[in-house]
Amino acid sequence: MEQHGYTHAQTDLDAVFAALADPTRRAILSRLADGQASVKEIAAPFEISQPAVSRHLKVLERAGLIERDVDEQRRPAMLKAETMAAAVEWLTKFRAFWDTSFDQLDDLLIDMKRTKE
Repeated sequence: MEQHGYTHAQTDLDAVFAALADPTRRAILSRLADGQASVKEIAAPFEISQPAVSRHLKVLERAGLIERDVDEQRRPAMLKAETMAAAVEWLTKFRAFWDTSFDQLDDLLIDMKRTKE
């Protein structure tokens, strides 16, 4: 089977989408959108241990969604928007398909409503 548009960059997208598949990691990214934070600060709202948060951070870092800095004793994490932008760009290619599908669904629902009246 031929794969269209498969490049090395798509392999990176696999890691991005795998990282985004977890709700805890998405919540961590939302927190980091407000600014950098330490593991302790990130772990505060969750009912999981700091080591578990660290494991989530490693997944996000390997996917290129965050980067970690060394600041004395802390290793604050910060969002890397470029990688997220690549995922959004890939998803945007499907927008025309979804727009068309939703337009067709709207037309069908309007027709059904008219028929019912």
